[in-house]
Amino acid sequence: MTEKLLRNPLALAGAFVLSALLGAGLFALLLAWAPSLAGPAIRGYLLEHPEVLPEAMDRLQARETARYEQQQRGAQKAVPQLMAQLQKPYASAWAGNPNGDVTIVAFMDYACGYCRASLPGIEELLAKDPNVRIVYREYPVLGPESAVAARWALAAAEQGKFRAFHDAMYAAGQPSAENIKLAAAKAGLDQAAAAKVAQSKPVGQEILANHKLGDQLAMTGTPSWVIGGKLVYGARDYQGLADAVAAARAGK
Repeated sequence: MTEKLLRNPLALAGAFVLSALLGAGLFALLLAWAPSLAGPAIRGYLLEHPEVLPEAMDRLQARETARYEQQQRGAQKAVPQLMAQLQKPYASAWAGNPNGDVTIVAFMDYACGYCRASLPGIEELLAKDPNVRIVYREYPVLGPESAVAARWALAAAEQGKFRAFHDAMYAAGQPSAENIKLAAAKAGLDQAAAAKVAQSKPVGQEILANHKLGDQLAMTGTPSWVIGGKLVYGARDYQGLADAVAAARAGK
């Protein structure tokens, strides 16, 4: 069988294309089954037929793009059924007009540089648009320190000091025990009470619920947003947020 493959360039090309389309793991299995395909035979064929490489990668990229777009369409369809949950803040984890006509739901992580980069845009939007509401959803995905900071943020929300802790935490830098303590002090938290609440069942359930929402909405990182019922991914400056809000109003 191996000799037939080596004598047949189309079969060899097929083996390579399979490696590109189906991944290195499957190709490794192929090589384990037919080890003589490795080395000079593949190199020689690729040197004679380099067009195989871009063709295979183009097909792979097209397939992955189609899969991603299908996931996004499915996630967007799920938004209307989730809106009540999405727009209900945890205690004081919100900002802006409580009766605003457009709600921005922000999924953020305190270790996320793109989240930090989006903060000035949020502040400018709140200053310029009195009819917007922001709901913050703690979505720690970048390590255990992020999860601890998220728990303290929700504990701060129960004391009515979410925004103070939120801003102080981002200003302090990357999440760490020291920076969390500094942010808690700056926000004026009752730290003994907050420490207990941070470990409470309701706080843990809130974070789990947010992760479930993220899974349902095909979120792969932070920040992720639901703006007026539309999914938006990635960092946003003021103009990006304002345009999304305007689109939401136009669609009503």
